[in-house]
Amino acid sequence: MANSFEVTTLVAKEALRIAHEKLTFIGTVDRQYDDSFKQTGAKHGSTLKVKSPNRYTRRTGSRVMDVQDTTEVSQTITVATQDGVDMRFNSAELVQSVSNGAAFDDLSKNYIEPAMSVLVSGIESDFLAYATKATYNLVGSAGTAVTTLVTPGQARAKMNGMLAPKDARCVQMDSISMASLVGTTLAGYQNPAADLSKQYREGFVARTAMADFYENERCYNYTAGSDHTTVTTTASAAVTDGGTTITIQNGTTTVGSVFTVAGVYACHPETKQSLGYLKQFVVTGGTLTGALTVSPATYLTGALQNVCSSASAQLATTDFNSQVATFVGADSGVYSQSLMYHPEAFQFVTADLPLMDDANKCVRMNQDGLSIRVWQASDIRNDELLMRIDILYGMAALRPQWACRMIGAAAS
Repeated sequence: MANSFEVTTLVAKEALRIAHEKLTFIGTVDRQYDDSFKQTGAKHGSTLKVKSPNRYTRRTGSRVMDVQDTTEVSQTITVATQDGVDMRFNSAELVQSVSNGAAFDDLSKNYIEPAMSVLVSGIESDFLAYATKATYNLVGSAGTAVTTLVTPGQARAKMNGMLAPKDARCVQMDSISMASLVGTTLAGYQNPAADLSKQYREGFVARTAMADFYENERCYNYTAGSDHTTVTTTASAAVTDGGTTITIQNGTTTVGSVFTVAGVYACHPETKQSLGYLKQFVVTGGTLTGALTVSPATYLTGALQNVCSSASAQLATTDFNSQVATFVGADSGVYSQSLMYHPEAFQFVTADLPLMDDANKCVRMNQDGLSIRVWQASDIRNDELLMRIDILYGMAALRPQWACRMIGAAAS
């Protein structure tokens, strides 16, 4: 069919256009590493190691050098998830789509748009849930709707304490939570003219509290553990300097649950002084009833130290033993979760899928860091053209300290 390749190109362009408009969250996060996965660029296989910023301690009151080792920390972005949508059209439909502009509009409305909508919506939902569960900073009161800028202000303060850059911050919030906030607070705000141009992206509402607010129905709802109202750590909580394990002796929790340990305070990344609030940890795995795998790692000393006492003194591993662990939310409660973040807190990477040697009607296109492939082949038995749209991607939370959850009302 002479026009098949043109149709494939049109579909690819239209698919990228639709995806670009609907990626409310992915469109606002860091995608600076995409070049490493291009077919024409550097080849890293399916993984890419990214170094975290180095940390050092200050020498005080002496001119004598106190040379310290540089401990480099790197994290991995894995690009190994391939999603797609599959369609089929008969020859007449595709001929009309190329020769008649109106017919192509119908093709886009009836086929491409719903196909891309379900594809990007599912990917964004997964990524937003992943990013939220990777975030350990949390503010707000479980079960109480966010109706003022107090909670966003608290989130902003926590991000400031973790040295998050103050530019380009965003908030993702579901429509019910947004309605509660807009109805009492944001309704009177007027956007500067320069910000109005951003409204091309679906869901942009306003800028305040040092962040752009986006309405997004894909926000993650947090489900609390079935038994975590009264929890204590074990007599030997198995905490080590730089370790990622804290052991509890009772209770059942869930991945994504946030908790504090009595007496363990967050400290400033540079001065190592107490920030005045308990350090928060998020459960990332483990047994969920005993040895919890948590983030962040517990650094007790050195340049990476992130915990201290209320008086800014360094802690020992024994300070975690037999302590009350307070989890967010009531047993089995489900709560809305809005997310404030700097774009570099999270990374979304797409890779260029290969164009197969025997595929005459296969197109790969990239826009704003989003790479998709459209592949079309014929079915001679049924006089149909089969079409698949694919995306290969990966996600990472390289700097979750530059994000903060805002817990709100119980989800219905």
